[in-house]
Amino acid sequence: MSLAAQIGRSVAYLGSPEARRSLEADCYWPKWHAPWWHMLLLHEMGETTRIPEIAITHLIASINRMPLKIFPIQAHEIPAGVRVDLQTACHCEMGNFYRVLASWGVNVDKELPWIRPWFLKYQMADGGLNCDSSAYCVPDEVPSSMVGTIAAFEAILLHTRNSWTVDEESFLERGARFLMERKLLLGSHTKHNAAERDAAPAWLQPCFPRFYFYDVLRGLNALVLWAEQTGQSLPAESIQPVVDYLDQRYPDGTVRIERCAFAGKKTFQHSVSGDWSEDRKPASVFPLLNAVSAVGELSPYLSWQWQTTKRRLRDLNS
Repeated sequence: MSLAAQIGRSVAYLGSPEARRSLEADCYWPKWHAPWWHMLLLHEMGETTRIPEIAITHLIASINRMPLKIFPIQAHEIPAGVRVDLQTACHCEMGNFYRVLASWGVNVDKELPWIRPWFLKYQMADGGLNCDSSAYCVPDEVPSSMVGTIAAFEAILLHTRNSWTVDEESFLERGARFLMERKLLLGSHTKHNAAERDAAPAWLQPCFPRFYFYDVLRGLNALVLWAEQTGQSLPAESIQPVVDYLDQRYPDGTVRIERCAFAGKKTFQHSVSGDWSEDRKPASVFPLLNAVSAVGELSPYLSWQWQTTKRRLRDLNS
């Protein structure tokens, strides 16, 4: 089946009663075949406007039905009967919801006014965020996360500079400094987030789709967009190792997929009786996702981003 046909198949699914029922059950779960993942993939492919309006309407309603519209850190913030693992959202989830809806044309600040302030509220002292709530309770270090930061940073960047509040401009400034201090490729130096140091070498391997995952090209693209909007310079020591690596790895500008970041992840499953599984089960995928995520294949989407980022860097430096 051609890629165009696969896109059409996902678009048709998003307009179906099956997709509506799934969104009525949850806006996010299950991975990787719930309507949300079709929408996010279409967005990453540059096909955001192909998402049917009915699916966007049901997604907004589903997000608004979330029982908690905060990121609970303390136990007293969680109402009785709410499953933290299933019924609460994280920063990368909110960042991606915001990006897709805003790019489609939704006035997100009107329809979901609690999302945009979310990012500022949970920014940590070093400019990053972390989707692990326990990270906010560590007394002697700041265990922020690249994965937890990038989508929130991208969401606020969607707005032009003249529409940023003072607090949002500060949020982006601090977020950019966080990315630069990490040189786009370093994991956390903290004890609490030691697992990120183990994961960081994989960030040199571009993946597609990203969903909420991180790689150095995604980070570089976001940082360059920030510099372009603000007119600020990017210190060579903060970005040059990544730029040089990508230049050497992809000298002709075409990027191959080197990692399938979503492989092996598990999900909560929704049964026909309407109940959610207590434990995570193996996740399933859909044809369009398989078609664009094969490791070793050239990715027109990653290639476009790399070529565009290089051009923007040249413009910044000229």
